[in-house]
Amino acid sequence: MITLIRSELFRMATIRSSWVSLALFGAVTAAAGVADATWWALFAGIGAFGISVLTVTQHYQHRTVSLLYVARPNRFQVLLAQVGTTVAVAWSLALLSGVPNLLRHGGQVYFRTLVVVPIMAVFGAALAAIVRRSAWLISGFGIWFVIVEGIATQFRWPLPMTSYMDASRGDGFGIEVFSVWAAVALAVAAVALRRDLSGD
Repeated sequence: MITLIRSELFRMATIRSSWVSLALFGAVTAAAGVADATWWALFAGIGAFGISVLTVTQHYQHRTVSLLYVARPNRFQVLLAQVGTTVAVAWSLALLSGVPNLLRHGGQVYFRTLVVVPIMAVFGAALAAIVRRSAWLISGFGIWFVIVEGIATQFRWPLPMTSYMDASRGDGFGIEVFSVWAAVALAVAAVALRRDLSGD
């Protein structure tokens, strides 16, 4: 598991698009934190989701997943390593990008968001293992967030992003609900990992 996590971190560090994206998104998230603590929490969650989706789906996009599974036949162990990698990177990005938010608005939202960002990373990585296409998943997530959670339910139902935002504001029930969303997504991903790779 440590070897897999190390190789995933090395891959993220050596692919220029990965670290450039992390740097740019970290800067945008930090700027959002200067304006408003809630905006920073939202961008930190979106960043965690994006990092996890891109980390998992890059293997399918670049056709390296077959080689990865030949080297490591236990597909669920590979997914757990990817989840661990995305949790570490997303949490580190939130930790660093939240410093302006911490200095300007205090630590209440900052520390609560640091608790829930890893759950968002697990949720994103699990969905990526199910969908396997980053463009589909990120665009679908955006449509879901704006239309379903924003317009249709007005952020009142315990759906994933609403639960995430509630949790970042300190709602214990929001953390519980969002943890259930992540656990269900991970369980479905464990089943979806058995799918044939020829269609990807």
